[in-house]
Amino acid sequence: MDTFAPDEKATVMNKLILSAGMLSVLTLFAHVFGGGPEIHAPVLESDLPLELKAVLSVIWHAVTVVLVINSVALFLAAKSKGGEKMLVLLVSGQYLAFAALFVFYGITHLGTLLPMPQWGVFLLMPALALTGLRPRETKLVGK
Repeated sequence: MDTFAPDEKATVMNKLILSAGMLSVLTLFAHVFGGGPEIHAPVLESDLPLELKAVLSVIWHAVTVVLVINSVALFLAAKSKGGEKMLVLLVSGQYLAFAALFVFYGITHLGTLLPMPQWGVFLLMPALALTGLRPRETKLVGK
């Protein structure tokens, strides 16, 4: 009976971690193309002091950089053979912290989570990625 075993050099993508990476990229695009005009541009056009505008711009673009790096990390983790756990744990920790911030400020400052639904995506990405760390069964197919 012949059996199929994955080639040692073959790359098997972890679909759950890959899904988290794709959702991270979508979040990045929403941040840049949705949040930029809705949040960042009005801040820059406001009467806030120039120094405060500069600091807020740094923070805005730092979030953009974090989203890029985390997206790349999740894609690397999705095709990793053994090194994915640390990447997934780091990215998941950051995204869970982001979710907690959105929940905290939504409840304490706005009285509701509705105006800032980003907490949902920041919970979903680590849920997918962390689930992807669970051991998977390898099925051997015989002829």
